[in-house]
Amino acid sequence: MALKKYKPITAGTRWRIGNAYAEITADVPEKTLVEKIKSTGGRNAQGRRAMRYIGGGHKKMYRIIDFKRSKKNIPATVVSIEYDPNRSAFIALVNYADGEKRYIIAPQGLQVGGKILSGDDIAPEVGNALQMKNMPLGTNVHNIETQPGQGGKLVRSAGTSAQLTNKEDKYAVLKMPSGELRKILINCYATVGVVSNSDHNLQSMGKAGRNRWRGIRPRNRGVAMNPVDHPMGGGEGKASGGHPRSRKGLYAKGLKTRRHKASDKLIIQRKNGKKITQ
Repeated sequence: MALKKYKPITAGTRWRIGNAYAEITADVPEKTLVEKIKSTGGRNAQGRRAMRYIGGGHKKMYRIIDFKRSKKNIPATVVSIEYDPNRSAFIALVNYADGEKRYIIAPQGLQVGGKILSGDDIAPEVGNALQMKNMPLGTNVHNIETQPGQGGKLVRSAGTSAQLTNKEDKYAVLKMPSGELRKILINCYATVGVVSNSDHNLQSMGKAGRNRWRGIRPRNRGVAMNPVDHPMGGGEGKASGGHPRSRKGLYAKGLKTRRHKASDKLIIQRKNGKKITQ
C-alpha cells in the first residue's frame, strides 16, 4: 500500500496524509452483493440517543462479505480489488468456477487474476481458506473462526494477522495481533495471509470536516463540562478535573474493565505477557 502526501494548498491539506489506493482496481461495487444500510445517528430502537458523537456522514451501501468461505474445492478467480466504506481492509471480488460471485476480505499480495480455493486438502497459499490442523506452524492467518462453520470472527481489520504457533490435541495455539496467546479449535477455518491496507493507521485526516463525512461528530472533553454533566466538570478556571473518569464515574485508568467470559479459559497468555493459571 502507498500513502499520499498532499501539497499544503489549503489548511485542510497541510497535514493530510491519505491513501493512494494503488491496489484498487474497480470503483463501482457488484450490484448483486450490496444492500442498503441505514444510518442510526446513534439512536436506538426507541429513538433515544444511545451513543454520543455519531451523526451525519456520507450515505453507504453494505457489501455482503463471505466470511464463511463455504464453497469448498471450487476454484475462484479474483476479478477486482475494491474499497469498502464499512471496514478498514480492502475487499476482493471473486468469481467462482460455477459462475457465482462473492466478496472476501482481500489479503496482502492477492492480485487481479489470482486463484483462491477453500477446502481441507489444499495448499496453504495466500487467500486460501483451510482448517488450521492442515496448516504448517508459523503460518500467518486472518478471518479466523471461533466455532467450526460459524464464519470468520477474529483478525479482520487492516494489516492484521495471527500466527499459528502450536498444535495441542484438539486446539491450535495462535499469537493474536495484540500479543495474546489463545487456543482455537483446530477444526476451525482460517484464511492464509495478512489483511490488506497495512498502512491504514498511518493516515491523517487533515481537518475535522473529513471526520464529519465519516459520521463522527465533535467530541468535547469532560473537564470542559459542568459538574451536572460529567464527574470531571466544573471548577474555577482550567481545573484538571481530578482523577480521569468516565461519564458514569468509573475510573478511566487503572481499573480493570474486562468482564469474565467463558472463553477466558482458552487464553494461555495475556497481551501484557502475564500467563493465565487455570
